[in-house]
Amino acid sequence: MVRRTRAEMEQTRATLLATARKVFSEHGYAASSMDDLTAQANLTRGALYHHFGDKKGLLAAVVGQIDAEMDQRLQTISDTAEDAWEGFLRRCHVYLEMALEPEIQRIVLRDARAVLGGTSPESQRHCIASMQHLLDSLMRQGIVEHTDAQALASLIYGSLAEAAFWISEGEDGKARLAVASQALDLLLRGVLVK
Repeated sequence: MVRRTRAEMEQTRATLLATARKVFSEHGYAASSMDDLTAQANLTRGALYHHFGDKKGLLAAVVGQIDAEMDQRLQTISDTAEDAWEGFLRRCHVYLEMALEPEIQRIVLRDARAVLGGTSPESQRHCIASMQHLLDSLMRQGIVEHTDAQALASLIYGSLAEAAFWISEGEDGKARLAVASQALDLLLRGVLVK
């Protein structure tokens, strides 16, 4: 029996993730066979089973990786904004714009929803907690009306997530994005202190 080092195991995992991400993005989850995927990675099915359990587990890991990258992009917007409210608005709009990015559209918004039922509960909790933190700060600054920040974050996150699904499902994604962006501005104006 061949013992693999930790670095070799991590490299195998990274190779499987990178290959799956490319294959799922190009062909979709349903059209991607495990044999083709492992052949492209130059690995065995055993490696896939060892690291991810099965093809569905591999999809969940790819979605987790993309979710983390999306979160980092959004966090950068918040961290670099000169105006807290404008940063919050931009962050929400960029989230919707991501629904048109082919990889996010196919893997996160279509395949993950069909196969996994959407993003993981952990990812959703993280997104809501991040938004809650921003809203708490906006409330303390007197920009957003005082209310329960977790409830408000949950409502805004839910609206954004459903709008992203709606944008990604249509052939007219750019038109849907424009309409959703206008509706988002209307919705978010409602939370501002009058």
